[in-house]
Amino acid sequence: MILSQAELESLVHVQHRSPHQLLGMHPLGDGTGVVVRAFMPEAAEVSIRPCHEKEKPSFALKKIHDSGIFEGSTEKAVKVYAYDLLVKTHGGHKLETRDPYSFLPSLGETDLYLFGQGNERWIYNKLGAHLWVIDGLNGTTFAVWAPNAQRVSVVGSFNNWDGRRHPMRLLGSSGIWEIFIPGIGEGALYKFEIKDGAGNLILKTDPYGFFFEAAPKTASIVWNTEKFQWTDQAWIEKRKSQNALTAAMSIYEVHLGSWLKKSVAESFSYREIAEPLVKYVQQLGFTHVEFMPVSEHAYYPSWGYQVTGFYSPTGRFGTPDDFQFLINALHEAGIGVLIDWVPAHFPRDEFALARFDGTSLYEHEDPRKGAHQDWGTLIFNYGRHEVRNFLAGNALFWIDRYHVDGLRVDAVASMLYLDYSRKAGEWIPNQFGGRENIEAVDFLKHFNHLVHTEYPGVLTIAEESTAWPLVTRPPYVGGLGFSMKWNMGWMHDTLNYFARDPVHRKFHQTDLTFAMIYHHNENFILPISHDEIVHGKGSLVNKMPGDEWQKFANLRTLLGYQWLFPGKKLLMMGCELGQRSEWNVNGSVEWWLLDQGPFHRGLQRYMEDLNRMYKAEPALHDGDYSTAGFYWIDCKDAENSVISFVRQTGLGTEPVLVVLNLTPVFRPSYRLGLPKEGFWKELINSDSHFYAGSNQGALGGVNSEAVPSHGHPYSGEFILPPLSVVVFKPI
Repeated sequence: MILSQAELESLVHVQHRSPHQLLGMHPLGDGTGVVVRAFMPEAAEVSIRPCHEKEKPSFALKKIHDSGIFEGSTEKAVKVYAYDLLVKTHGGHKLETRDPYSFLPSLGETDLYLFGQGNERWIYNKLGAHLWVIDGLNGTTFAVWAPNAQRVSVVGSFNNWDGRRHPMRLLGSSGIWEIFIPGIGEGALYKFEIKDGAGNLILKTDPYGFFFEAAPKTASIVWNTEKFQWTDQAWIEKRKSQNALTAAMSIYEVHLGSWLKKSVAESFSYREIAEPLVKYVQQLGFTHVEFMPVSEHAYYPSWGYQVTGFYSPTGRFGTPDDFQFLINALHEAGIGVLIDWVPAHFPRDEFALARFDGTSLYEHEDPRKGAHQDWGTLIFNYGRHEVRNFLAGNALFWIDRYHVDGLRVDAVASMLYLDYSRKAGEWIPNQFGGRENIEAVDFLKHFNHLVHTEYPGVLTIAEESTAWPLVTRPPYVGGLGFSMKWNMGWMHDTLNYFARDPVHRKFHQTDLTFAMIYHHNENFILPISHDEIVHGKGSLVNKMPGDEWQKFANLRTLLGYQWLFPGKKLLMMGCELGQRSEWNVNGSVEWWLLDQGPFHRGLQRYMEDLNRMYKAEPALHDGDYSTAGFYWIDCKDAENSVISFVRQTGLGTEPVLVVLNLTPVFRPSYRLGLPKEGFWKELINSDSHFYAGSNQGALGGVNSEAVPSHGHPYSGEFILPPLSVVVFKPI
């Protein structure tokens, strides 16, 4: 096998699309021996020595080109065999290594076929960088999809970032380039050097990279995400059998970099924050935490929503093992973990996914489909099988490798509509002339099907702000297949209502009651998230009208209404103690406020008791999505701004009465109909002195009377404190 001049030039200029055909050991064409070629620019001398079959020949290679191409042959063997390269550098150093070009591909035909179909569920086990042992030799296999590249090389700290050293081979028509490099272990830095169709050299991080340098550095890092020793098996088994729709779920939304800080400039690591976060969430009684995006992102002020490393937790707070430690600690404490997942778009950073191989590979070429108008980002091409595989595999990856209990999918509305935030002429209709993004709809159905079939008990949650039908219904009935959906309408209406001066509230009572008209269309979560306390919107407590006392009374009532209305709950960190300032990604929760007067500490104590009651009373969560779980006692007393309703289990049992007085007017004798006779015990009163309220209320409870009212045979006279929510249960 003699090199032609064209083949030699292809090696010299690193242009051959399958360098394994020329480099490494090959039988001579006439069957008289074998030939070995190696490209080693730093070498002065190169020879080979057999690894296992000692009777096989050792022989020296001769430099055949000044660029560093060596070649040698022997007639003492006619079949290829395993060998080491013995190298003496120009500086006199001696190296011994296996030849990267002596190994078979790490991906088989089935892998390539399924990836091309978009159906390789565990694609993250195949593409990217993986620690492997081949023939007893430790190393790393690299594989990357770049179908329009002329050439792809692995570059890194192990080869002085020289793209000539480790060019990869193209595997058939798959568009996947692959190489196994011996001796590369965990912690090695690497990127892919890509020569695009125009001949330009570009450096890209690994789309499937498991770990990255902390920003502003951008190299991928070889890492094993399977070595962590999990101890949360009991939690995982419980998750499989639990019905999330009937279980209590109160979610504490957390941004890891700004929940608690060591100093103004330094955040706690994943491991360091585990103990205080676990203790605090347990103290407050939340059932879950939801982490704002933890995937690697170069631009910190994006809050994590502009992802540059979809398969890596951000290195700002530690290693992948450290993040696994945090989740494991939460699970051991009985706390579920949800993460924000961002498949709607990705940033234009040149080192990441954008124009990955010199073409619009992950995004659409036409900006009318591929450019996001609001965020300056790029939109995934959901109709491309390999892109769909990348995203669906990513969802499974976070559940598999990091044991997360649910994915809150960001910006679903922007995925569903081709004209999202676009004017006429700025978007392209689908094949039927409509505005629906059919490829995105198909992807979401596929993603939800995969998650729910592969990992029973894991939740998918849509942040979807429109009236798209059947978001939380199964695909087989035409739904998107999400477990739950954020109720953005409830959030906007409720915050608008509570921001009003109480004197005007009687004209807007339907803001609080309207949500029940459509409540049973979906499985709703009631969110008060980070989006409501940034960008000049003010903190939650400062949205409330009135003086200091009224602000906190209003806020306790608002949170009580949220916790007692049908649907699961979500609250952004800091809101539970009445943080004064807007959330600041560079700051911290204002913990010092707990020592500033009674209101902040009282609100925090109120949230503890609210969560305790919420979890203890099945009526407050079991019937969230059942028509038997809720009915109004009176939602029409707008003149007095009083609302009353009953919560029950899904079987219509164990009633709990909720009464809201939404003005500062004290109402000492307010009659309400009751579905049962007997004594109705007070479970919580937001006006209690324990919560820094005025301590007016029912003094333990109310006895029913045989006086019909509100369509019920019994009623009682209730003491309604100003700006309050009070809760009662018959005993």
